[in-house]
Amino acid sequence: MTRFPILPTRRSLRRALAALSFATLPFAAMAVPVAASAATPPETLARQAFLVDLSTGTVLMDKNGEDRMAPSSMTKMMTAYLVYEAITKGATSLDTPFPVSQAAWKMGGSRMFVKMGSSVRVEDLLRGLLVDSGNDAAVALAEGLAGSESAFAERMNAKAQELGMRGSHFMNASGWPHPDHYTTAHDLALLGMHLIRDFPQFYHYEAERTFTWNGIKQGNRNPLLYHPVGVDGIKTGHTDVGGFGLTASGERNGRRLLLVVNGLPSAQARNDEPIRLLDWGWNGFRAYPLLRAGETVDTVPVWMGEADSVPVVTGQDVAVTLAPQDRDSLRVEEKLTEPLPSPIHRGQVVGQLVVDYAGGERTVDLLAAADVPAAGGLTAFGKKLSLLFR
Repeated sequence: MTRFPILPTRRSLRRALAALSFATLPFAAMAVPVAASAATPPETLARQAFLVDLSTGTVLMDKNGEDRMAPSSMTKMMTAYLVYEAITKGATSLDTPFPVSQAAWKMGGSRMFVKMGSSVRVEDLLRGLLVDSGNDAAVALAEGLAGSESAFAERMNAKAQELGMRGSHFMNASGWPHPDHYTTAHDLALLGMHLIRDFPQFYHYEAERTFTWNGIKQGNRNPLLYHPVGVDGIKTGHTDVGGFGLTASGERNGRRLLLVVNGLPSAQARNDEPIRLLDWGWNGFRAYPLLRAGETVDTVPVWMGEADSVPVVTGQDVAVTLAPQDRDSLRVEEKLTEPLPSPIHRGQVVGQLVVDYAGGERTVDLLAAADVPAAGGLTAFGKKLSLLFR
């Protein structure tokens, strides 16, 4: 793609560029991480590491982000997602009791310590899932929603495809090791983003530090919740095959970052590496707003319309994350055909705005901001005559 500087006639964008040294953008959920930073990321002990600024969708770090890996208990993020979805759709509720089967009760590894034959409220199972990382809670939730864990795994895989998690396949609700149970760091980041964006009313469960069940008090296994780094979720994982992993998210100075690391050699490394990588992401970059949704980008000529031109806008906020030293790399290109043929309908996609910066790129649809009917009768005749005599 040919790179062009900001056009001086694009006043909205020019104003935004003039404010780059001062602006920050609050967290806004983006559809998919779409661009990469050119800044050199630090070395890390993690086999996989993926760091994204959710305020702009910019990927700040990608180490083996598409490599297949064992998600271990980070699988429980998908289990929680499906539970949240079932609650919002009315298929269950936080107060619904789910029975505890022998299969759930006998699960090994980390546990909530539910009793076989008892019934446990969905909300308590959620806390057991997310705070205690209970494998027994995961199976009880899966069976309560789908009838069996295998049927629930089918729902997990269908949801993964729906969310765009193309490198993932689930065999169970807990993350219990299985050769056909895998994901990628990129996919977990995508899932984490959807958890935050789609179900903000439930996100507080990810940050609860302790939960007591059956007389046993357990602390949240996410070590970053106990550090003053601004992290408020999401989930740890550990198996022999996957190593130590963590999906973590937090907000600092109006910027929400999300980090996935996996394959770390120890629990101590899982404590230290995420703090270091998140600090790098927060301290080394800033989010710069360019346009607000609905703000006019340009006024474009219209062919044979009742109006001679139409304003075009973006349907979403447009912002970029940059290292301050990379601000001069920002380039913007409008891609549309002029004049636009009539009729034009408000909200119609008429072109794209390509934002290119520091090795990354994102494309945003340009939308017509008004209806422009095709010219008819004498108006059309007059327009044709004017074209003939130019």
